[in-house]
Amino acid sequence: MSLENSRSDELANPLNVVLCWHMHQPQYQNLSSHQYALPWTYLHAIKDYVDMAYYLENAPKAKAVFNFSPVLLEQLIDYSQQIRLFFSHNQAIGDPLLSALVAPTLPTDEEHYLALVKQCLKTNEKHLISRFPQYQKLADLALFLKKNNSTLIYTNNQFLSDLLTWYHLAWMAETTRKNDVRIIKLIEKGSGFSMHERLLLLRIISEQIDSIVPRYKKLLDAGQVELSISPYAHPIIPLLLDFNSAKQALPDSSLPNEPNYPGGKERSEWHLNRGLKLCEQYFGVRPYGCWPSEGAISEESLELLNSSGFRWVASGQQVLQNSLHKSGSVKPDCIHRPYSLPNQTLKCFFRDDRLSDLIGFTYQDWHGDDAVNNLIYELERIAKTHADTKDKVVSIILDGENCWEYYYKNGYYFLTALYEKLSHHPNIRMSTFAECIDAELQTFQLKNIVAGSWVYGTFDVVNQIHTTQLSRFS
Repeated sequence: MSLENSRSDELANPLNVVLCWHMHQPQYQNLSSHQYALPWTYLHAIKDYVDMAYYLENAPKAKAVFNFSPVLLEQLIDYSQQIRLFFSHNQAIGDPLLSALVAPTLPTDEEHYLALVKQCLKTNEKHLISRFPQYQKLADLALFLKKNNSTLIYTNNQFLSDLLTWYHLAWMAETTRKNDVRIIKLIEKGSGFSMHERLLLLRIISEQIDSIVPRYKKLLDAGQVELSISPYAHPIIPLLLDFNSAKQALPDSSLPNEPNYPGGKERSEWHLNRGLKLCEQYFGVRPYGCWPSEGAISEESLELLNSSGFRWVASGQQVLQNSLHKSGSVKPDCIHRPYSLPNQTLKCFFRDDRLSDLIGFTYQDWHGDDAVNNLIYELERIAKTHADTKDKVVSIILDGENCWEYYYKNGYYFLTALYEKLSHHPNIRMSTFAECIDAELQTFQLKNIVAGSWVYGTFDVVNQIHTTQLSRFS
């Protein structure tokens, strides 16, 4: 019998479950020209950051941790300012896509024209293009234009105007599409969008971006959200402190010839302090916790976090398993508890990789209710196994933005059901990492930490990811 369906099966010690959503985008802006190379920051803002706030606002008993990378917050504020100046002083917007959306005349040179056409195809075809018949028609024509550049002379401004409009309508948050009458009317119109309508769409985009910090601040004040940060520009702190830390988990790691990153400790301290200051500036609170870039930790980085006043840090399951293996004490249930190193007050929580990856990858093709029921079944199993202790905490940590475009309707049904069922389950206590510390859950001692990240417990793939991100600008 399901624990959820039988109140007689209520446990004396509900299972602590922490959902930690990591919101992050790298710096896409050229800080000299103030031009954005790629639009992903504001697109995820109007699609994902808005939706993720809405689900909690409509589930008042639910709780979650949101980890914001500081450089993401700075870009959101900059977009708000740039759009505001566009409307008040007709100042150009430093994002090619947003600028084109409201341009009175569209480019006549084929290279620029085709670049905009290609950008408007960079999205999930199944869930963001095929879902809207008008957008699909435009996308089909755009694909033809990509293959036959010479036919561009037969297109007009209305084609590109409509394509740009639909691209932004498709990227709009599901909750905005359901609730904003202006968006509903634009979708119903379908084609022939005027300059007035495109300016209206930009105003809606501006409203959504402007709402993000206040909405999360309100959830924070209501006790539903704990905010945490990553180092300012998302550097891998353990490697800044010591290149050789990569060899702890992967002895054959290829390393730079230099013994250490120049000024690595000072740079690490700066990234942490800058992140703390920005969180205080935007949300009015000093965060207790840190999801380090890619969940990367080492003994040296934990010492730095501890001395910087953080109360908790989170990392990947394989990092814990590597560390326990080194000390000769691996237990099947080891992941669902807080840890600390000797002589540190900093608490370490470790990601349940299997449950986190179910949400991040597996459930995207499931019916929303089936996916949530499956996750609850897994949590019920853990709760029953550890019914005699109150000190268990399941840490579900994952990207809070990139996976939803692979879900039906941006994860609307899955996330709505997830918060509703978890927050009303008799044997699950939705919590935050700070609340787990305040509840004085038993903390277990680790003899050491084997340096690594959430990706396989090493830095190998992390380095490849960061190299790939950098190459996107070349």
